[in-house]
Amino acid sequence: MRIGLIGTGRIGAFHSAVLARDPRVESLLVADAAPGRAAELADRVGARALPSVDAVFTAGVDALVVTAATAAHAELIGRGARAGLPVFCEKPIALDLPGTLAALAEVEAAGTVLQLGFQRRFDAGYAAARAAVRAGTLGRLHTVRAMTSDPAPPPAAYLPLSGGLYRDCLVHDFDILRWVTGREVTEVYATGSDAGPAMFREAGDVDTAAVLLTLDDSTLATATATRCNGAGYDVRMELAGEAGQLAVGLDARTPLTSVEPHGPAAPDKPWPGFLERFAPAYEAELAAFVDVVRGELANPCDGREALHALRIAEACELSRAQRRVVPLAEIPGG
Repeated sequence: MRIGLIGTGRIGAFHSAVLARDPRVESLLVADAAPGRAAELADRVGARALPSVDAVFTAGVDALVVTAATAAHAELIGRGARAGLPVFCEKPIALDLPGTLAALAEVEAAGTVLQLGFQRRFDAGYAAARAAVRAGTLGRLHTVRAMTSDPAPPPAAYLPLSGGLYRDCLVHDFDILRWVTGREVTEVYATGSDAGPAMFREAGDVDTAAVLLTLDDSTLATATATRCNGAGYDVRMELAGEAGQLAVGLDARTPLTSVEPHGPAAPDKPWPGFLERFAPAYEAELAAFVDVVRGELANPCDGREALHALRIAEACELSRAQRRVVPLAEIPGG
């Protein structure tokens, strides 16, 4: 098997290392808009560097992994589809609905596979929570609380390109909420604060956000996110039902301190970031993609899952701007 990978930044480097040590991958060919970066990464992981992004599509690869800048995702997905290649792409497909729908239309027209990188679906904790909900262990589910807290803001130059906190960060919580509960979101009410660093106000973004979501079985969910959680990287989900409750992401490295006399203290080594927290999940999703390419597994995260999560994020942006509840039926693409 020959896999082409486009984009050699932080996540591209991680994925390259994972694929390079997969014994089922005979050769890994990496490319980047900056050829020097591709050559450096190839030397480091034992891959072959290509001179340009275009060269990937003439190199005879069997599949494509897209870890390039977000603005390039939709175009590369389309090129991969037209070349008849199975494609794995980190989220998002695009930062807007038209771009997302256009890329999905290309994949559908070509009849190819697009697997999206929602890595939380491959995390052991979230998988166990999903199984518990499906088994009825919690009884009737009535409340879900999801959160994503980054330890420090991204570079200021990233914010205008990110799509905003709802599309860039909370979209993971929206996806995993649907996946764990098996329910659809029917309406949202969202608010946000830009009271932190000035770069968020300058970018028209917020550094902290909170969303109330109603699911189609009347389960209530909240999702919160912040870019300014100095205690460490904190991603959790709590699910409460009439018969029990459980938590995902609560472990010895969760950056949470109890003030109760016998409660847990702050961890010595809190999670520093998403790659450390979700490393096994990232590896599992790529292993699954190789299985998909080999015809041994059905697509575990179809590209349309990105559309569902993005529609929720779009509803949140509209809700924040207009200070009202927004039914998902108002958002195109459903």
